[in-house]
Amino acid sequence: MRIDLNSDLGESFGNYTLGMDSEVLKQVTSANVACGWHAGDPLIMEKTVRLCKERGVAVGAHPGYPDLMGFGRRKLDVTPDEARTYMQYQVGALSAFCAAADVPLQHIKLHGAFYNTACVEPRLADAVLDGIEAMNPGVYIMALSGSYIATKAKQRGLKVIQEVFADRGYTEQGTLVPRNQEGAFIKDPQEALERILQMIQKGTVVTNTGKEIEIVADSVCVHGDNPSALAFTATIREGLEKAGIEVCHFIGRD
Repeated sequence: MRIDLNSDLGESFGNYTLGMDSEVLKQVTSANVACGWHAGDPLIMEKTVRLCKERGVAVGAHPGYPDLMGFGRRKLDVTPDEARTYMQYQVGALSAFCAAADVPLQHIKLHGAFYNTACVEPRLADAVLDGIEAMNPGVYIMALSGSYIATKAKQRGLKVIQEVFADRGYTEQGTLVPRNQEGAFIKDPQEALERILQMIQKGTVVTNTGKEIEIVADSVCVHGDNPSALAFTATIREGLEKAGIEVCHFIGRD
């Protein structure tokens, strides 16, 4: 069995530093690099891509809504054409830094409210997929396991990485429990590890109501933006390796 570990990186901006990127890169195998609209800037994008190359971590583009103030977590009323071009614009920018560093772009993973909306709104999801097909049909799209956009991408013949979350609770519909509701977060690293092992080995997860539903785990999203979260991530990786699960990215798998 194999699993990818991914994390959101490059989310600093100008003089503001967010996250512990150099430490997180010791644990993950794929990085979702902010593209300047919810976080990040050209210098940070370049630095993060080059740091990923040094550490052997696969690079993915992490485009969000144009919402620096809200960190891309506020839902915006955008048209399908806007969603498509917002994605293409940001992926194009990161692709330039990947080309300069001679690093392949492994995947595209939408950020925050953009990600959540594309999981459930067909018009926006379809527009994003149209954009991916037009600009880089060989790139993976990383999306919430079982979501609309993941299902449609597979139907179109695109390469899909179905993502699960180490530190979040699930509803019976397979969506994440909203952050402001009870059961949204898994704070015990051992509990999180046991849930992830169940997702990988059995293809199921227990929801916030106690029901067991099916799930596909190709990549696990982990966070390391503070010391306790970093230790959480290290526990997850160590536990996966002890269980005999190979932790690796997707480049070279095809």
